[in-house]
Amino acid sequence: MMGTAERITFDDFLKVDIRVGRIVDAAPFPEARKPALKLVIDFGEGIGRKRSSAQITKHYRPDELVGRLVLAVVNFPPRQIGPVMSEVLTLGVPDEGGEVVLIHPSKDVPIGGRMF
Repeated sequence: MMGTAERITFDDFLKVDIRVGRIVDAAPFPEARKPALKLVIDFGEGIGRKRSSAQITKHYRPDELVGRLVLAVVNFPPRQIGPVMSEVLTLGVPDEGGEVVLIHPSKDVPIGGRMF
């Protein structure tokens, strides 16, 4: 298990913009070095639809992801991952084997809401 990260201030935390979005498209990403899926996530008015590459193939199939709410960091710079420009970081936590389990709201909430 990892240790505690360096302490930050609340102002540091506020710099990270984490929003809820709805996956509107998910597809295999065979060009990725590690097994991954290409996602399109709708964050609503003001942010719009953003692309993400996520290493979530162990627990999720593309067809079951469409319509699912997820949390993502929306204010990191875009990152080129193979042929895909990943615009947001979709958030998850590791299961007992280190595979990603997506973080999502426990109730249906409006897209675009900021985590606090």
